Amino acid sequence: MACEEQDPINREVEEALGIRFEMINPLQERSFIDTYHLQVTPTILIVKDDRVVERFEGVVHREQLEEAIRHHL
Repeated sequence: MACEEQDPINREVEEALGIRFEMINPLQERSFIDTYHLQVTPTILIVKDDRVVERFEGVVHREQLEEAIRHHL
């Protein structure tokens, strides 16, 4: 349910910043659960140079997400 709530927020951020989110279903790609220690859905990871630089668990407001992404661009 929370993933469905986060999805339109992600789409707005993608459009506003001209970026693209990579959506991963960890139940279909189970290696991500261990690799990124996923426990909560949704979890948003900002990855830069193959390193997680920011992590959000649960629904994230658009403003907070945009600010975090801008910081790492």
